[in-house]
Amino acid sequence: MLTGVQQAGGEVELVSLAESKVQPCVSCYACHKTGTCVLKDDFEEISAKLHACDGFIFASPNYIHSVTAQLKALFDRSACIIHCVALAGKYGAVVETSGGGEDADVLKYMEHVVNILGAQSVGGIGSPVAGCRLFPDEEKLFDQARELGAELCRSIQEKRRFPEQDDFLNAFSVRMKRLVEFQQKEWTYEYEYWQTKE
Repeated sequence: MLTGVQQAGGEVELVSLAESKVQPCVSCYACHKTGTCVLKDDFEEISAKLHACDGFIFASPNYIHSVTAQLKALFDRSACIIHCVALAGKYGAVVETSGGGEDADVLKYMEHVVNILGAQSVGGIGSPVAGCRLFPDEEKLFDQARELGAELCRSIQEKRRFPEQDDFLNAFSVRMKRLVEFQQKEWTYEYEYWQTKE
């Protein structure tokens, strides 16, 4: 998939959560008040990269019908981004592999996270393995992955809209705005963020 991005003219930066430190959320609400997490690890740097990029890819193996603990920790720490729908205007795609199949639910979950961050999902690709780091119909699968990477770039370049996602994106944005307005005394950063969007 990264090859497809590069072949379409995109620049790639790989962030490995296995090599990063992203601790679990402790539900202290500090990010809602200040826009910054109090935990001292790599989350703020990764968050800044998400805010700065035009598009992103979430990739994970299927661990017991979900993403890895590392990726889930990143998602959980992104509550402020989600409440502000702060990645609106960006594009995301997702990749998943599994040992025994049941890929669709994990892909759907990751695409949902792309949307609740505010971004439009270009799609996803997943596959069970067929041996040690081998996949069924590997050549065809890799062609599809390269095409999805290229599609991510084209979507960014052409500022594509995915109308089937618009209703959810609009409704979710309204929902988050109302939630933040309800919590405005406690969630001061997020409330001020929404005020500047109007």
